Amino acid sequence: MLAFTFPGQGSQKPGMGEQWIAHDSWELVSEASEACGRSVEDLLLRADADELRQTRNSQLATFVLSMVTLDAVERTGLAPNYAAGHSLGEYSALCASGVLSYEDAVRLVAERGEAMQIAADEQEGAMAAVLGLDDDLVNTACARIDGDAWVANFNAPGQVVIAGSPEGVLLAGAEAKQLGAKKTMQLPVGGAFHTPFMAPARDRLRKALGTVDFRAPAIPVFANVDAIPRTTAEEWKHLLASQLCSPVQWRQTLYALDQNGASTYVELGPGAVLSGMAKRTIKGCSTLSVQSPTDVDMLLTTLTDTAQTSPATGALPADGHGESLYVTERLVVSPAAGLFTPNPDLTESSHLNVGDVVGWVSDEEVRSPFAGTVMGVMALEGERVTARQPITWLRTH
Repeated sequence: MLAFTFPGQGSQKPGMGEQWIAHDSWELVSEASEACGRSVEDLLLRADADELRQTRNSQLATFVLSMVTLDAVERTGLAPNYAAGHSLGEYSALCASGVLSYEDAVRLVAERGEAMQIAADEQEGAMAAVLGLDDDLVNTACARIDGDAWVANFNAPGQVVIAGSPEGVLLAGAEAKQLGAKKTMQLPVGGAFHTPFMAPARDRLRKALGTVDFRAPAIPVFANVDAIPRTTAEEWKHLLASQLCSPVQWRQTLYALDQNGASTYVELGPGAVLSGMAKRTIKGCSTLSVQSPTDVDMLLTTLTDTAQTSPATGALPADGHGESLYVTERLVVSPAAGLFTPNPDLTESSHLNVGDVVGWVSDEEVRSPFAGTVMGVMALEGERVTARQPITWLRTH
């Protein structure tokens, strides 16, 4: 069982988009720039560390690069059973599962980053990691002090992040050491995220969330605020607003994924922080980090090796008959949103060459980037499809 996980703010670094420039998935960068009215390419290629550290920049850059990485993986036909993202990464997970369209997600992430930046500028905040102390005792440390400090992230066993006023975080960190913490470490951020200090940002974000359509996810998405998988669209507006002032239950999310059968965790986007957390939390799990086009090839090789010793790769059923999509198979996805018209000459067992027309979405051709045998058509004539929705399932040669 395969889980895709997506990183949050803090995983960014200067020049992190350079390895993707020549890849077809890089086209998502210009789409993002058009959607939010900013040059995302500048953030991914030319912004320095100080510029990227700003919340309004780091969130947008990290999200878009995660989506570029996801798109590259999706082009191979690989699909997960579950999705989850850490803080900002939850938007990536929702986009990956089809709850949010890419353009809507870009706009929401841009608005979220701007709102959180303004809230942080208006009320100074700080964050620190507390290492080697049980969750309950970290909560106790925050409660004992005469100041503002709260738990912001439950990341992994013995790894908790606290946040609040700079004075409150220092006091709570000192109290945590008195209670047995091995170490406290200040984090290079300019705000107290996932605490009541973000209430103004939550109010602004609610307005933006109210303008967006949410759809039922194609796969369960585990929510940050309670680690419960959601399979409907109804609660996500509330959950995304609540997330800003609530602690990220990431350790609990990893436990929940494990209990639901996830055994392989693939982190998509910059950095490998979540992979390290998964290894620390779930004994015996497999973790893979995809940060470059080369990593996509390595991912397929690793899962192919797994498939040779296991009856299935753990990918999603490719159709309604319970068959699993193996890494020797590929999906042709829609290039745009609109009504689908299949190529009348296309049938199961048809052979496709690279560039053959599978059908049309509105007036735009859907061409196969792969050569192979058609195993099934996954969209019906007249069905309204979204951009990058699977259309045809191929077995490559």
